[in-house]
Amino acid sequence: MILLTLAMLACGQVLFKQASAHLSFSRPASFFSGTLILALFVYGAATLLWLAVLARVPLSAAFPFYGLTFLLVPAFAWWLLNEPIKPQVWFGAVVILIGVVISSWDTGR
Repeated sequence: MILLTLAMLACGQVLFKQASAHLSFSRPASFFSGTLILALFVYGAATLLWLAVLARVPLSAAFPFYGLTFLLVPAFAWWLLNEPIKPQVWFGAVVILIGVVISSWDTGR
């Protein structure tokens, strides 16, 4: 459930990026685009799913996984939007991934 939430948040970010290309603060009607509405729906659904996660898992155990969005969002931006990603972003994402693994390591105690 945590990973689904994070994937939805990353998809929401990609949708927000796509919607931003068509937004204009001088044209309020542009805020009713299908892409923006879909992004808000996906992000809202992810928030509800996150609440379901938190009802079952301690925050201190669940929240480190939130860091995986720093890996997923650039990966999705590269894959879906063809955005170039600098090597230091990938390196930082790997460092965060290592941190998530370390923080979620169950020693059986």
